[in-house]
Amino acid sequence: MTQATWASLSNHAVAAATVVFAVACLAHLLEFAAARTVSPAVSPAHAEESALVGAGGSIGRSPLPAGSASPVDRGALLSRIGVSLTVLAELLIVVGGLSRGMAAGRVPWGNMYEFATTGITVAVAVYLVLVRLQQVQWLGAVVTGFAVVVLGLAMLVYVPAGPLVPALHSYWLLLHVSAAAVAGGAFVVGAGASLFYLVKERAERRTPPEQQTGGYLWRLPTAAAMDRLAYRVHAFAFPVWTFAALIAGPIWAQYAWGRYWGWDPKEVWAFITWVVYAAYLHARATAGWHGRAAAILALVGFATFLFNFVGINLFGSGLHSYAGV
Repeated sequence: MTQATWASLSNHAVAAATVVFAVACLAHLLEFAAARTVSPAVSPAHAEESALVGAGGSIGRSPLPAGSASPVDRGALLSRIGVSLTVLAELLIVVGGLSRGMAAGRVPWGNMYEFATTGITVAVAVYLVLVRLQQVQWLGAVVTGFAVVVLGLAMLVYVPAGPLVPALHSYWLLLHVSAAAVAGGAFVVGAGASLFYLVKERAERRTPPEQQTGGYLWRLPTAAAMDRLAYRVHAFAFPVWTFAALIAGPIWAQYAWGRYWGWDPKEVWAFITWVVYAAYLHARATAGWHGRAAAILALVGFATFLFNFVGINLFGSGLHSYAGV
């Protein structure tokens, strides 16, 4: 295959992945919609299934007349469809990344378009692993919706596959960008869990216990379980981000520009992101922060990460300006 053929395959695969992610997101939204029709009365015979649902399985359960399709059946089907489509979209975007690398003759991490597709590939991979291990299908709408938005924005800054700028010719590119992508993917999942936590915690606080039945919110894990998931994901991501931003990045900067740190805008915001997540983990470990304050701080950290990735790339200047083109 020629480089032009590889490039065309990459473009079509990424475009197809974006469409499939959108359909997967729709399936998860319909899953939530199906659960909204659940009656507040849940029979004891369904208590065990409801508990499993709360752990992250299908959403919604209500006894219906014989011959009717129950909300839990529709919810379970839509959940499986959403996850299956997400797996298909992940395979498509992996094909898109690999073929982009073949077209360019290098690792496909040289500009914002390639960073975006790589970051989404890792974020969805983290989510799918957690679906397997922790049954977090309830995060599907957030993860797939985020993937659609990021890939759509990536299309706006698309550049044809080509050679790297001289500063990127180093094996530190592999170490720095891969670590940043893994951490960023985990940050996406952690932010989704924190966002869901805020919604569920508010509902638990404002709804009397006897009314906490029926509807999609009460088929999700408890707010405390979401809080623990967010903490564990961030605890994994933080040391990876530390390596990417404060170890591999400065070493690469020394190789490329002759200094470890130069207060470049992207370096500054990478450090700000590190500080916010360090504060989040430190507060939880030493001050016993849990709940709303911790979730909000985690979302602030994710906002700084997004600004570093999108805002600095598009509107910033400095030695990292090549990342946006």
